[in-house]
This record gives sequence, C-alpha cells and structure tokens, in this order.
Amino acid sequence: MVEAVASSPSRSGAKSKLYPSADAALKGVVADDQIVAVGGFGLCGIPEALILALRDSGVKGLIAISNNAGVDGFGLGQLLSTRQIRKMISSYVGENKEFERQYLSGELELEFNPQGTLAERLRAGGAGIPAFFTRTGYGTIVAEGKETREFDGFQYVMETALKADVSLVKAWKADTAGNLVYRKTARNFNPAVATAGKVCVAEAEIIVEVGELDPDQIHTPGIYVDRLVHNPLPEKRIENRTVTGGTR
Repeated sequence: MVEAVASSPSRSGAKSKLYPSADAALKGVVADDQIVAVGGFGLCGIPEALILALRDSGVKGLIAISNNAGVDGFGLGQLLSTRQIRKMISSYVGENKEFERQYLSGELELEFNPQGTLAERLRAGGAGIPAFFTRTGYGTIVAEGKETREFDGFQYVMETALKADVSLVKAWKADTAGNLVYRKTARNFNPAVATAGKVCVAEAEIIVEVGELDPDQIHTPGIYVDRLVHNPLPEKRIENRTVTGGTR
C-alpha cells in the first residue's frame, strides 16, 4: 500500500497521480455548468467518495451523464437533493423519488437513452467517433429530431457521441500511475466513462506501486486517468435487499 501524496514520485520513479483526498483530487477540476460523466450501474461501481466531494464542492448547473441517478440520499441522488444537477443524460431513473419529483415539476431536464445506446455514445466519445447509426429507437420518441438512414433494408437512427469535461470513475485496484482494474460487474459503465472525459478522476479501494499490476489485467490504462484517490472502505449500498424464506 502507498501513501497518498499528490504528484509525488513513486518508488518506480514515475510521477504519482495519487491525491490525499477526494476533495483535493477535485480541486481546480470541477466548476459550475460542466458536463460530468459518472461511472456505475445502479449503486454498483459508483465513485462514492468523489460524488460526495463533488456535492461538497458546491458547483451547480451540472449536466450529469450516468446510467442512472442513484437513489434518494445516496450516489447522484445527493446532488439532486442539493439542486446541483440541472440535466441528466441517463438510461434508468427508477427508485429515486426526488428525481421523479424534479422532472415532473420541470425543475430537471432529462435526455433519455436506451442503455446500449448510452454506453456506445460514451465509448464513441472516448474513441473520437463523432456519431454512429443504430437500429435501436427507430420509430419511437427516442428518434424524434434525429437523422435516420436506411442500410441494407433497415432504418437506423444517428446518435452523437458523448464527451464530458470531467469523468468520475470507481476502480477496485489501481497503481500510482492511474492504471485501473475493475472488479466483476463494477466494471459496467466505468471504462467508457473514463475515456470520455477531458479530465478523469478515479477512486480505488486498493492502491499499489507501478509494476505490481499484471499488465494483462488492466482494464483502463493510466494514460486516460489524471488524478487518483484512495477509498479503502466504500459503503457499497444496494438498492433492494432480497432474502429467501429458508431452505426447502
């Protein structure tokens, strides 16, 4: 394990991207009216410490790109309760009463995307692809106002790439150079979100020195990550706990 000191050299001689806290990692990076992309699926794989630090920064007027908007009082739900988000670009927004209230009252803008389309829009943003065509959504309200085109006898909708000013992601393990490893389903939207931002800030449960990660196991190369923070004990809430009534 390594000590969190911003921009200090690691034992390998490489410049460390590790910051002493989530607040410090966001300082000078976040601002009002930015587009912020946030990794996670439901409450799985969300950057808990960075979301809390974003709330505490007081920035407002944000456009948030995220598969969902957390739940009431946790995840991005914390930023909804403080009115720091003015628009969500999302796929699933259930289980959040405050989101529903703000949207239905006209306080919150919403750009709905089919889940696969949202993922591909983020991937395209990180890959430098300005737009792509998909059959998903053709003939529905998703396609309203968008260019459509026929390919091989099928109708397609043109979707534009998504890029963010800041990306916030959650990894299981990282080295001080910012190479990231995600664990199981927590990988979800995080890799695409990491590459879609002009600046990427990551939090990880385990931080090791450069050279201690198996290169074949790295999911997001450190070239995409600008700042890193250690969060060894994330809360990892779940939306709904279901238990069986016993064995038969």
